[in-house]
Amino acid sequence: MKQGLMIAAILCAPQFCTAQEFTIDQQIVWDCFENTEIGALYPFCLGEASGQCQEQPGGSTTIGISECIQAETAMWDVILNEEYNWTQMANETADEQGLSQVLDRSDALRDAQRAWIAFRDADCAARYAMWQDGTIRSIVAANCHLTMTAGRAIELRDMRGQ
Repeated sequence: MKQGLMIAAILCAPQFCTAQEFTIDQQIVWDCFENTEIGALYPFCLGEASGQCQEQPGGSTTIGISECIQAETAMWDVILNEEYNWTQMANETADEQGLSQVLDRSDALRDAQRAWIAFRDADCAARYAMWQDGTIRSIVAANCHLTMTAGRAIELRDMRGQ
């Protein structure tokens, strides 16, 4: 039971695991998002904000690196939620206009997002488990959340053709 609680504490959602001591430049993340081309799998600038964060005193330790990555992930999560809301609004408009003849778009996206969250969390937990014997495990899990969250934010934006 203790091991399960420890894993849950390390892999908790980024919005609840923000760094207490380490900060990122949020504008770097926003600029990264805005400058990522449509169709990109991952932003070319992913990790820049957490990289700068790691230059702070203590930021190059395992805990510091992990917390800096979590702080950047929290910002990507804000963007992801905004993009989800914008995409849902576009889907609801299409549904109301009768453009969704076969399947309700907003319901489909809601279901997909719920499944994606479960997949992201399970996949990152599996990566943590693979590295459980080393201190790198927290960095691997944090980086997994960062990469997947940023990628999904881009996907949601691209669903609208923005």
